[in-house]
Amino acid sequence: MNAITLLFTAGIILLAFEVFVPGAILGIIGAIALFAGVVVAFVTYGVGGGLAAAAIAVALIGLMLFIEFVVLPRTALGRRMFLETAITAHSQEVPEEADLVGRAGRALTPLVPSGFVEVDGRRYDAFSRSGPLAKGDTLRVVAVESFRVIVTKS
Repeated sequence: MNAITLLFTAGIILLAFEVFVPGAILGIIGAIALFAGVVVAFVTYGVGGGLAAAAIAVALIGLMLFIEFVVLPRTALGRRMFLETAITAHSQEVPEEADLVGRAGRALTPLVPSGFVEVDGRRYDAFSRSGPLAKGDTLRVVAVESFRVIVTKS
């Protein structure tokens, strides 16, 4: 009985700390400890004891998840841990393809093959299709993909 109680306690504590320590390692070890406790219960007390231990393990996991995701966010500590607002800002405006393709610019940094370019007075993250470009080289925009412009040497 002591081994089962110890394994269940260790498993629940490790699963609870999974909220505070990212990476899933503690959660995996905690789940293994709970499973080992259920196996020990099956071996020691037979099918009835094993099923009772499995039911208790599921109930403990449910209670722990309820506390972590319903009760904890309402506490002062939980309000500091959980995000409540979304960030709607952008790091850089998405360049419009129709405005940039075919335009000339210059390299602000060496493009080996990525770097920064200036097109029409604005700075963009760029990728060179024509190999490395030196700082100050003139270039032409040939495409826009994701958040960067694709350039070639003029």
